[in-house]
Amino acid sequence: MSDLARPRGASQLFHRPADVRHPADVARLAGPVQAQEPRAAKLAFRARSRGLEATDVDRARCEERSLLRAWMMRKTVHLIPTEDAGWLLPLFADSIVRWSRKRLRDFGLDRGAQDRALAVLHRAVEADGPLTRPELGERLTRAGFEAAQEIKVHLWLLATLDGELCLGPDRGGQTCLVPTREWIGELERRPRDESLAELARRYVRGYGPAGERDLARWSGLALRDCRIGLERIASELREVRADGEVLLVTRRRRRAPKRPVVRLLGAYDNYNLGYVSRHYALAAEHEKRVVPGGGIVRPTITVDGRFVGTWSSKRSGKRLAVTVEPFVPLGRATEEAISAEIADLGRFEALTATLA
Repeated sequence: MSDLARPRGASQLFHRPADVRHPADVARLAGPVQAQEPRAAKLAFRARSRGLEATDVDRARCEERSLLRAWMMRKTVHLIPTEDAGWLLPLFADSIVRWSRKRLRDFGLDRGAQDRALAVLHRAVEADGPLTRPELGERLTRAGFEAAQEIKVHLWLLATLDGELCLGPDRGGQTCLVPTREWIGELERRPRDESLAELARRYVRGYGPAGERDLARWSGLALRDCRIGLERIASELREVRADGEVLLVTRRRRRAPKRPVVRLLGAYDNYNLGYVSRHYALAAEHEKRVVPGGGIVRPTITVDGRFVGTWSSKRSGKRLAVTVEPFVPLGRATEEAISAEIADLGRFEALTATLA
């Protein structure tokens, strides 16, 4: 393994800097936060901030509306600062629309039928306000669309990509579609090149040292787009050499603390998905324990950015039992730090968390 883990962990805010106080700060500085699994997404905020609680993330999304859930990078739902939606989401919308419409054709719904079904969803939300996916499924059925679940999922996704509708508050454990303008107001639009530059700036700040191929892997954008973004901010960056590669960092970057930093990261954490390879932080013989296949990325334990184990938890009432599975024996100091992390996990989720 290389020496990249510590500085990358610092870029990802694992030392919990004091100026990171709000969920939108985390999403802006170390995000966008992958959020297909709601609990795992919230854990990303705990790992990067000192005092936030899970309820703060919910409040930011559903009450303050300072966070927005949306499909974007790698065709996956993420949490982003709402103020970034106007310039950020269009970078990914066209490719997701093409993919989703192709999937719907594969399922037997041609373009005309797709458009008619989408019109049903738009009219329903405009007429009745926030509606959940099951409620919109009922509207489709009434309109004569006996759609399989796979079709409904893609119609739901497409409905959020034209800018008219977005993911809003929750009701009964389900997220509602709402009119975008009513939920978050007018969106700020930017020329594509400017948006690519800002995306590159956010990436290098939050993941550096990193290269153009890391940016392409993380974003899911074409390498040529990533190069455009990096070229536009070249004056803000400097090169460093690591692992035989020339990588990029911002000229003003966060420094890793001298003391060891131990963190429990949730499943699908940004840090686990931000680079072409995990070799800098994870020994090859342990790769399958973190990424066993089938798109699964397990919760991990890091020490100064290096993966040293995985963890899992089981809730019973107001108690949370945490199981730790280290890759190698850990020293007493690391074990004590893990215990502190487990206690903080309980604080974050308003539970009593203990080592199983």
